[in-house]
Amino acid sequence: MLGKLLVRYLKRYRWLLVGVLVFQFLSAMASLYLPRLNANIIDQGVARGDTEFIWSTGSLMLAISLGQITCSIIATFFAARAAMQAGRDIRLDVYEKVSAFSEREVSQFGPGSLITRNTNDVQQVQMLAMMGATMLVTAPLLAIGGVIMALQQDVGLSWLIGVSVPSLLVVAGLIISRMVPLFRSFQKKLDAVNRIMREQLTGIRVVRAFVREPIEAERFSVANHDIMVVGRKVGSLFVLLFPLAMLVLNVTVVGVIWFGGIQVDAGQVEIGTLFAFMQYVGQILMGVLMASFMTIMIPRAAVSAERIGEVLASESTLTRAADATTEFPAPGTVAFRDATFTYPGAEHPVLEGITFDAARGQTVAIVGSTGAGKTTLVSLIPRLFDVTAGSVAVGGVDVRQADLDRLWTTIGLVPQRPFLFTGTVASNLRFGREDATDADLWHALEVAQGRDFVEAMEGGLDARISQGGTNVSGGQRQRLAIARAIVHRPDVLVFDDSFSALDLTTDARLRQALWRELPEVTKIVVAQRVSTITDADQIVVLDDGRMVGLGTHEQLLETSETYKQIVDSQLGVEA
Repeated sequence: MLGKLLVRYLKRYRWLLVGVLVFQFLSAMASLYLPRLNANIIDQGVARGDTEFIWSTGSLMLAISLGQITCSIIATFFAARAAMQAGRDIRLDVYEKVSAFSEREVSQFGPGSLITRNTNDVQQVQMLAMMGATMLVTAPLLAIGGVIMALQQDVGLSWLIGVSVPSLLVVAGLIISRMVPLFRSFQKKLDAVNRIMREQLTGIRVVRAFVREPIEAERFSVANHDIMVVGRKVGSLFVLLFPLAMLVLNVTVVGVIWFGGIQVDAGQVEIGTLFAFMQYVGQILMGVLMASFMTIMIPRAAVSAERIGEVLASESTLTRAADATTEFPAPGTVAFRDATFTYPGAEHPVLEGITFDAARGQTVAIVGSTGAGKTTLVSLIPRLFDVTAGSVAVGGVDVRQADLDRLWTTIGLVPQRPFLFTGTVASNLRFGREDATDADLWHALEVAQGRDFVEAMEGGLDARISQGGTNVSGGQRQRLAIARAIVHRPDVLVFDDSFSALDLTTDARLRQALWRELPEVTKIVVAQRVSTITDADQIVVLDDGRMVGLGTHEQLLETSETYKQIVDSQLGVEA
């Protein structure tokens, strides 16, 4: 998966990678050539007292060193540019894939995990791409080139390379093999930390209301400790790797000095050649160590790439029909035909056999006890879920055959938990229609009974809104969400228990304004209060996912025992 991911995104920047290869090759060749020049200075210049040779060769070494530095900088720049752009592309593709997910896929992965995959996981792959583009080129050149150059200097000491390189590979292999499962565990622990943190920030009011701060702090502490334990184990292995690698390097250098010194004393090897051999041994082991470091990064990046691949390979259940239609012959109509929905893995359907029609301009109310399936039912209209049997039609077209963008344009949704985005009142209201004028916004606020409190806010339409709308009350948040849906100018307005935070007077005024100002808009209303839906054209009564009543308020009082019980219970409470 890691290889496929890197090839898929880095091939777009192949010319940058070619540049990396060229300049890294030049840099490595320069590194390999410098020890030979150093040996010549010692053996031919210093030994013979040839000052002119020392200056000329030293100047050449200085020029080569500057060229090597320049090539390394250019290669690193190209590698960073390719890696960063590839990371940008991966994040964009993951974002677009997640944006197309239905609620089913989002629930399957979890919001916290999706955030981690698009941030930390992409960063791991990105860093591997950058380091790999430089180290994986330099390491084999230094290792293989160093062996060749060392053998040219002194074949008699080559057995030291044959001992030190395998020893270093064995040490690195043993340590890296233990890191792979730890990296996989680390990413899962990171998911858990992000999930808990997100839950606590989102539900901070609930946490404080139930005095759960100490318990939630302990819950986070446990997750934080778990990731610390795994990270400590990984760090311990890192701590072992580099000292052991340096031990192998130092022992090899000692061996070169010891056995090389014997050869120098015997007149078989010159001192400059011995120094050059030592430098080549250092380059060989450095190349092996760089390759080992890369193999440490590869397991973690492989885990991250696998997690990213899972997201990219997931297909949303909200598939777009190849012959999707953008024409709605009966705008504003909604029709359920034996609609059934079952959650994956559930034994029983949440909704079963739902059949009713909503004509243009009608108000259809959905009522039922908690867990009856009201929210799931209205979620089928904008295709937040797809029916598992039967059909749902909007504007005379099965929603599965409709162009999704066109479908969503015709529907205005006010969810059960309205969400406001960071920005201003105006930017939130224009979320559905960017070209809306200030007059349109004020009119929508007036219909939604929100004009008074917006005018009282500092800045009016330019008043700041915090993420999630936490700086306004629940009722104000609901009214802003309703105004946002009105600004959208849909053919169908879906209210999922969107009046629950309003007092009875505001609720009544808002409904009257909606019915008066939007007579051509079909309104689907999920409600708990009977007073909210008594004047609806139709009322759909749900009980345990089944439709047990359909009619007006007066008709259902006579024909539906379930509806009568709901009315009696509320009247009894009000009395």
